[in-house]
Amino acid sequence: MTPSTVQQLAILVLLVLPGTSYLFARERLLGIREAEQEVNNRFLRALAVGVLLDAAYLITVGPHLIRQLRGMGKRPLTGVAEQPREAGLWLLLLAVVVPTLVAWAEAYWIRRRRAAVHEGTPTAWDALFQDRGACFVRVRLKNGGWAGGWYGTRSRASAYPQPGDLYLESQYRMEPDGTFGPRMSGTAGLYVRAADIDLLEFHEPRRDTPRGNSDAAV
Repeated sequence: MTPSTVQQLAILVLLVLPGTSYLFARERLLGIREAEQEVNNRFLRALAVGVLLDAAYLITVGPHLIRQLRGMGKRPLTGVAEQPREAGLWLLLLAVVVPTLVAWAEAYWIRRRRAAVHEGTPTAWDALFQDRGACFVRVRLKNGGWAGGWYGTRSRASAYPQPGDLYLESQYRMEPDGTFGPRMSGTAGLYVRAADIDLLEFHEPRRDTPRGNSDAAV
């Protein structure tokens, strides 16, 4: 149900935002759990963590927060209007900083107990293209054919959770054995789905090739 009053909206933010901040920080540090790939599961976890953090806030600094919210008036959020800067600092601290620190502490504890290090990149596909510089890309399709092109500044690769696909800004002719031929005349790019790829290779341009010159063969 959509909040209909400012008070209801504030309650929703206080319940969900701390847990959401924690979840984003944890996923950044430890990756996404398999059970939390569904949106509903992620929301429920964020809500549960938010409730736990709010309970801890009420136990530790509850009276001060109530006075901050009420201020000198009788309405629940009068204090926010009277001292907006202090209220903003409290919101930043309790909804962002503390949940992020909790996630960092959890990640540190888990990593010390693990025998192996977990890579935070969600999939190997993302890792392949993360910080990838300009280069030639060659793929062997599941039907046995070859395709290749130049991965440059105008090229794009999808990221999790979207299905893997790749756009190469220019296409090259490929020999039957997978060798690069000349750049195709009038090429406007090449689109390849990860689901159709059997093998994917990256080839750095030659040292005597100017960076970003996609007209040079490998």
